[in-house]
Amino acid sequence: MVRLSRRIGKAARRFLLLFHRWSGIVMGLLFAAWVGSGLVMLYVPFPTLTEAERLARLAPLVWDHVAVAPDEALRAGGLSGVPAAFDLEMRGAEPVYRIAGRDGGRATVSARTGERLGPVTPEAALQLAASGSPNARVTPVERDQWTVTARYDPLRPFLKVALGDAAGTELYVSEVTGAIALDTTRSERAWNWVGSVVHWIYLTPLRARAELWRTFLLWLSGFAALGAVSGFAIGIWRLRLRRRYAGGAVTPYRGLARWHHLLGLAGGLGLSTFILSGWISMNPNRWFAASSPPADLRAAYAGTPPALGLDPPRLRASAAPETRALRFAAIGGAWWVIAEATGNGRAVRADGASALDADTIAAAAVEGFADGRLRSMRQLTAYDAYWYLHGTDPRPLPVLRLRFGDAAATWLHVDPRDGTILQRLDRSGRINRWLFDAPHRLDLPGLTGNRPLHDAAQWVLNLLAGGIAITGVVSGWRRLRRTLSA
Repeated sequence: MVRLSRRIGKAARRFLLLFHRWSGIVMGLLFAAWVGSGLVMLYVPFPTLTEAERLARLAPLVWDHVAVAPDEALRAGGLSGVPAAFDLEMRGAEPVYRIAGRDGGRATVSARTGERLGPVTPEAALQLAASGSPNARVTPVERDQWTVTARYDPLRPFLKVALGDAAGTELYVSEVTGAIALDTTRSERAWNWVGSVVHWIYLTPLRARAELWRTFLLWLSGFAALGAVSGFAIGIWRLRLRRRYAGGAVTPYRGLARWHHLLGLAGGLGLSTFILSGWISMNPNRWFAASSPPADLRAAYAGTPPALGLDPPRLRASAAPETRALRFAAIGGAWWVIAEATGNGRAVRADGASALDADTIAAAAVEGFADGRLRSMRQLTAYDAYWYLHGTDPRPLPVLRLRFGDAAATWLHVDPRDGTILQRLDRSGRINRWLFDAPHRLDLPGLTGNRPLHDAAQWVLNLLAGGIAITGVVSGWRRLRRTLSA
């Protein structure tokens, strides 16, 4: 029995060694690419148009041209139900109402004539995005590297306007709405080819098929995780601190393999955790709920408000100087108006009765839960373990945290300024925060609010991981070459 047990143990160790060796040969270059691209992503995120950037590109509202009331615009838009988004802003020289339906439909209505506007032409896109840029050119785009995700689907197709400026700026104008949906620069695009595109394997033909891309990454990162964990296990097994190898060495290896072993001991736990948490980010078996509020919660939160009852003069009275957009938000069965000048507007009820407060937000949010139990509500004025700075994402403060007594123990983070639900965190989401965000992005207390310390920790761990990958690749391919030439 003892002899059989030893044979099984020996066979298991041999299998572990062979698996790690060949998985390293196959995956080593990918490990190195993941490490290098992850460091790029610390400083250059995937291109997106932030709300501040969007507002900055809008001209202030020209009130003398606003002749149509919001209720008329909603009727002209022809979308059913309470809209998911409803704004008044400028489209070039013309004020327009932009309406987004809860089914994804989009409508743009002239605030001057009340006419529902049709698709944007290339000539109009040049005027909207590149007025004053003589070298600008426009290219029709259905889907490309920077607009590959499904969130852009309601806005397709696009007219990509290259401004011809020194920064190589390209603006994506939605042919459906005439709104600028995305901006990129030459530098952003170049760095993302060695950053996000490599790290997420964000190749357009693959990423356009979301479920295929997810499945591919699940299997790829799962196999990579097994390779990393097996290597760390071998590193511990072959380490000798007391009964050392010949010459007092703690490792049996020599040359480059010795460096691979020692680097693996120093950074193997970090590398294994990084790969495992990356696998978890793909949400295997749908274990974790999305952090965005589901459609039924948003609909219940909005309620069924009556008509706004605002004419153009009253709209103008509700706006601040230099207002670039008016947002109409349905919350708790009432309409609220937010005047945006620099992205810091506050919601006021359309009938002028009151400003939005925490109790109104809580009462509206409760409607989204069957049991209707609000366990607690507090306003956060500082970041904590579940509402924290994430890279370049400027999460606002203060924020309301609403905790509910439903089966999933849901939390909502809501912007008290305008009532926007910023995040939904149920029990699975809070677990995912520690299984993915904490080990993969180093979103840890003490690091998230200290960018120099956070980046230093990332560099140390990633350089160790890079050393493991490079020494492993070279050692593995040397062995493979010897095997093939034998």
